[in-house]
Amino acid sequence: MEQSKPTTANVSLPISAARRQSSNMLFDWINYFLLLLYALICFIPILHVFATSIAASSELAAHPFLLIPTRFSLDGFRFIFSSNTLPRSLITTIFITVVGTALNVIVTSLLAYPLSRKYLKGRNPVMLMIVFTMLFAGGMIPNFLLVKSLGLLNSYWSLWLTGLVSPFILIILKSFFQALPDELEESAKIDGAKDPYILLRIILPLSLPAIATISLFYAVGHWNTFLSAILYMNDQSKWPIQVLLRQIVTVSTAGVGDDEFTFIPPSNIVRASVIVVATLPILLLYPFLQKYFTKGVLLGSVKG
Repeated sequence: MEQSKPTTANVSLPISAARRQSSNMLFDWINYFLLLLYALICFIPILHVFATSIAASSELAAHPFLLIPTRFSLDGFRFIFSSNTLPRSLITTIFITVVGTALNVIVTSLLAYPLSRKYLKGRNPVMLMIVFTMLFAGGMIPNFLLVKSLGLLNSYWSLWLTGLVSPFILIILKSFFQALPDELEESAKIDGAKDPYILLRIILPLSLPAIATISLFYAVGHWNTFLSAILYMNDQSKWPIQVLLRQIVTVSTAGVGDDEFTFIPPSNIVRASVIVVATLPILLLYPFLQKYFTKGVLLGSVKG
């Protein structure tokens, strides 16, 4: 009985599998290299700013691009905190961020939930008007005239109401609500639950990843409030920290001292210290919300 000869397909199968495996390994290594390169591009400027803020001025003069300082100095931070208004401005910013974020999340949730229900009549025209605002806005001067006519100048409400709902964040939360099973709402209504009860006791507890995500978005926006505060706040005692830090950088660049701090560090050290002070609270908050942040964005983008 003759032995069957191996066919071409049987011979080429292991070879093609090996080629696929090698190509997959090459693709993975390229991905690792690109991700590492991107991580370094993001991390090196942060490390440079932090190193500049704690480096001695003599070392920084000899090495303008510094990553690991050998001589340390906190003159930049001493200069920033020498102002008596900085603690007050920091408390003001925390107050604006906490209250503003709470208002944003409450109003956005109350708007996103009914728009996510398919049985709501007229929800498509409402969504069209909301999306329209992402493309066309009134502009700086009309917004200022509106705030002035409402009597909100020098009021924190001018910062909260002008950005009460973000259309982009609203779409994220609406998509997350739509991804939840409809049977949850149907079973609750069979038991006699009303819409407010369903939203507070069923929808929101299941939407903690999305709520944490939009809270981080809104909190970062309020913490970085700068232009709106300049436009609407004439009272310097109500300035948030970003505006005050800009004034400190301006003073350091101009080289004008005061009785509290006669020595002014180089302007690049002051700028780096200002960046560290302005970003450190958000950097410390982000690790606690990272798992909710990633999950909320991904699940919120499943449905449109």
